Amino acid sequence: MSTKNLRVNGEVARELSVIIRELKDPRIGIMTSVTDALVATDLKTCKVFISVLGSEEEVAETMRGLESAKGFIRRELAHRLNMRNTPELTFVSDRSIERGAYMSQRIDEVIREDEEHALASGRNPEEDS
Repeated sequence: MSTKNLRVNGEVARELSVIIRELKDPRIGIMTSVTDALVATDLKTCKVFISVLGSEEEVAETMRGLESAKGFIRRELAHRLNMRNTPELTFVSDRSIERGAYMSQRIDEVIREDEEHALASGRNPEEDS
């Protein structure tokens, strides 16, 4: 990927984050963020990765709200960025932040269980490290 394309992706992601935060649609969750934007080199399409912290229903509602506001979001993007073409937006649910938080929680649980087993068997868990 070229440096120019990386710059365009970053700028589009930043602007979309601001635009989405400003939307008044109650379906769009408060904990919604743009994790990435991949703009095609011809600037005609853009895949926007959206992370929503919440239940499956909250994620689905947020995605419906974004789909409904797609035209408005694209027009706002055109006003804010001086691009030859304003890309057609496709919103994709990104669960990576949620998966990362879950994995971090599981790691903490395993460490805590390890320490409990060590204490129960009379070992000092600090000596195992």
